[in-house]
Formats: sequence, C-alpha cells, structure tokens
Amino acid sequence: MIRNDRLIRACRRQETDRAPVWMMGQAGRHLPAFRALEADADLWTICRTPDLAAEASMQPWAAFDVDAALLFTHLALPLEAMGMKPARVDADDIVFAEPVRTASQVRALIVPDPEEETPFVTEAVRSVRKRLNNAVPLIGTAGGPFTLAAHLIEENAPAGRLVETKRMMYRDPALLHELLDKIAETIILYLNAQIEAGAQVVQIDDARAGELSCGDYEEFALAYAQKVIERLHRGPGGLGVPAILHVDGCGAILEKMAESGANVLSLDWRLDLGDACRRLRAAHFENLAVQGNLDPCSLLGTPDTLTEGVREILKQAPGTGHIMNLGGPIPPAAPRENVLAFVLAAKAGIKEAA
Repeated sequence: MIRNDRLIRACRRQETDRAPVWMMGQAGRHLPAFRALEADADLWTICRTPDLAAEASMQPWAAFDVDAALLFTHLALPLEAMGMKPARVDADDIVFAEPVRTASQVRALIVPDPEEETPFVTEAVRSVRKRLNNAVPLIGTAGGPFTLAAHLIEENAPAGRLVETKRMMYRDPALLHELLDKIAETIILYLNAQIEAGAQVVQIDDARAGELSCGDYEEFALAYAQKVIERLHRGPGGLGVPAILHVDGCGAILEKMAESGANVLSLDWRLDLGDACRRLRAAHFENLAVQGNLDPCSLLGTPDTLTEGVREILKQAPGTGHIMNLGGPIPPAAPRENVLAFVLAAKAGIKEAA
C-alpha cells in the first residue's frame, strides 16, 4: 500500500528504478522549521510531545522529498523509562544525574512497558503514519544495547574514549552483560511497540560499538544486537519489517555485523562502499543490502563537490540492495542547498554516475 516503496524493496534486495535516499541523524534539525520548534521547546520536550515529534519527523521529507521518513526521537528515551532521570538537556544530548557503574544501580533498572512508560513514542508513530498517508515508509529507531549501556556508564565521554565502559568490560564483564541484557529486553519491547504502532522499517543505531575490538564486539555488542533483531515482530522470515543496523567505525567488524540478522548494514563514511560489498560477497553475505555512505561533512562543501561524491558512491554500489544515505549524522550547519543537491544527485541515479 506504500506508494513509494523503494526503501522497502531495496532492504529486501529487490529491483528498484534507482537507489532510495534518506538521511540519518535527525536531518530536519538544520531546517528553519525545526528551529522554530526549538524556540518554544527543548529537544527532550519535542521528543516527548507526540505532535511536536511528528512534525519534526515530517520536516525532512516535506523539505527534500526523500524516500522515507525517520521517527524523530532521542536514543535515551527508553533509558529514562528504565528509571534514569535526566539532569541536563543541551542542544544535542541528554545527560543523566549519575552514571550507572555498580551492581545495585544495574539491578534497580526496570524493563519498562513502552505503552505505559513511553506512550508518546507510539503516539508519534501513529501520527506520522497518518500524516504520511502511505506516501513513503516510516522508519522507527532505537539505540543498540552496547551504545545505550555506554550512555549510562559514561559521563560526557567523547568519541573513542569509553574508559568507564571498558573498565567494567574488563573488570566486571558479568555486570556489563547483566546491564546489556536488561537494555536488550527493553529495546525489544520498545521497537516492537513502534512496529505495532505502524513503523515499516526499523534502524538500530549501535554507533559506539565500533570502538570495540572484533572479539569484544562479538561478545558485548553483536550478541545483543542479534537478540534484539531475532525477537522483533517482523513477519514470516523477517520479510514484514526490515531491520537496518548502523555502527560507526565498522570497518574492522563488517563481517561480524553481517551475522546480526539485519536486512541492511549501514556503513560509515570511512569505508569504501565497493570494497565493503566485495568483502560481504566473499564472506557469503551477498543477500544483505547496504546503506550509505557519503561523508556527512561533504555537505559543508559545494553542491558540485558533493554531487561528485554521490556519483562515486553510486558507481561502487551494487545493482540491487543499495540505499543512498550519509555515512553518519548530518552536520547541523549543512546548507539547505547542499542537502538538496545531495538528494537530487542521488535521485539522478546510476545513469548520471556512469
């Protein structure tokens, strides 16, 4: 019933007239319409208010006519539902009152019922679906268990410095496993609630799992991503609701990511797309679709240079099963004309990439 089903078809490696295109990283946040929302409500309030979250979800699709709408939310919302209270909300993040580093803190966390604790999320899903009127698919989203565990354990840790998370991993791995398991159970319920409310694709954003070694990724991130994906309400054979897995810095763990059960691997901008596809074929994962992977900072250049970047990616992309996207979150300072140039170059497709 979806009028533009390119994304669904690409997720299943079915033929499409061109690669679908959408943008990760709450792409509407750089738009004047979103800044108007922020003038009256902070990020946390927007995410917790269904009408505002729905409006923010619709803005990138309305502005750029991309092939999907992404639910506007924050990955920390289910953590609050587990019993964490935000101490501070700034422009880009939510900081909790205290980090979770002891057994008593882990055991105090609950596995919440999403319809009771985060009903505003499912209400936003239903509202976006109604507004879209089946024009394009709606993508639901949640953080990966490892990334959310790191959010709880760390205090404002910059990328690449998960010192406290790795301290727990090496000193008390059983406690980290207990925390990861509780988060995974939460995310299973949380994503299934989005699916039941109308999400037609889900993306699991396990961005910080790329900071693990291959062996540690397999034990502390992949195992829990697999658990989540296995228990999603995806229809027979997982064909009903495709799952996308994103990990930032995934070059060293690409083949392990492919074992997750996801339909689509979202590649960060550091990977050569053609090389990634060759590696997946060599490891007998040619049935997986790939997403990405333009350097987001190319949107800070000129329309001509980023258009050329899109063309280079399209040259490397497989004939089926490719979703054009950024290889990470969109920079808030990206000029609107560059974002539009990115979308138009992607829509021009492989014919102009030759």
